[in-house]
Amino acid sequence: MALPSEGWLSLRWFLQGAGIVIVPLLHKLVRVSDPAVADVLYIYLLVICGAYVTVNFAVLFVLHRRKYYRQIAAQACFIGVVFGIGLSISFLHQSIAVFGWYLCVLGFFHFSEYFSTSIYNYESLSVDSFLLNHSVAYVLAAVSSWCEFFLELYFFPDLKQWWYVSLVGLVLCVGGEFLRKVSMLTAGKSFNHYIQTTRARDHVLVTHGVYAWSRHPSYVGWFYWSIGTQIILCNPLCFVAYAITSWRFFNERIEDEEITLLNFFGEEYLNYQQRVGTRLPFIKGYKMEL
Repeated sequence: MALPSEGWLSLRWFLQGAGIVIVPLLHKLVRVSDPAVADVLYIYLLVICGAYVTVNFAVLFVLHRRKYYRQIAAQACFIGVVFGIGLSISFLHQSIAVFGWYLCVLGFFHFSEYFSTSIYNYESLSVDSFLLNHSVAYVLAAVSSWCEFFLELYFFPDLKQWWYVSLVGLVLCVGGEFLRKVSMLTAGKSFNHYIQTTRARDHVLVTHGVYAWSRHPSYVGWFYWSIGTQIILCNPLCFVAYAITSWRFFNERIEDEEITLLNFFGEEYLNYQQRVGTRLPFIKGYKMEL
């Protein structure tokens, strides 16, 4: 399957943004024993990183005159910078390195949502496919997790030293990400980021592959990815909050979605409901009263 121009554009600018990781890597090659010189080099490093980001955004605004392509490039570059900063932080002390893991996981998730959609469901592709503007609640949840991480890092630094716990979270995120992208690939044009109220002519009920194991495998992947991010950060408070909030979100989302799917596919979907579960804890989906 050919990659459309939007997919290539997002990939190019994601990688270009992620290229910021080269600057701190070069810095690590320079060994300085004098603390004063090291501080000066650190300041230069921050200036160079800032210049790198500024130049990239200036270039993309000059190269892409059409607003649509400029938005794609800008969002992909921004996500790439986040990913690159995450890689850079990953080389630092273990207590802060896990925040780098988190940024890498977060950046790759948002980039891959757009990139995957460009390949398997081009008709529904838009700048919103990056999911950066998912919801106000999503942004507040992310900011809350950052605040908890750095507050606990300051007051309880030993809490962020449990690298084996963070590793479990990383595995959970990678597994959830993989399951979600396999779900998107399997569903193809029948996958959409938004609940559809009108059935498209090419919308079919997908029941094979991972959909033979779960009615909503993409939500299963996203659910475990979400709580995995907080395990990476060793955030006990946000772990509980994310688990409860994500569960409520997917419980309501699945009920709403299954109402439309029953309207679209009728008895075919009803039989599918009876054969296959959601695979999300304590979520049964919409039950039609007979």
